[in-house]
Amino acid sequence: MTTPFSGPVSTGEMPSDQPQSTTYVMSKTKEAVRTGITMGSALAITISWSVNQSIIWAIIHGFFSWLYVIYYALVKR
Repeated sequence: MTTPFSGPVSTGEMPSDQPQSTTYVMSKTKEAVRTGITMGSALAITISWSVNQSIIWAIIHGFFSWLYVIYYALVKR
C-alpha cells in the first residue's frame, strides 16, 4: 500500500536562493487565505439569510463576504 503524495501546493521549480521553509510558509498562507475566504462567505450568507430571508441578498452578501460581516458587526448591534 502506497502513501499518497502530500507535497507542496505549487508544482513549479523552487528558486535556489529561497530556503525550503519559505515555500512551506507561502503554501500555508495560501491555504489559510483560501479557508478564510470560504468561511467569510459562509458567515455572510448565514447572517444575510437570517436577517433578510432573501436568496438574492444572500448571494450579494456572500460575494462581499468579510466586508458584510464587519459591516453587520459594527452597525447592527
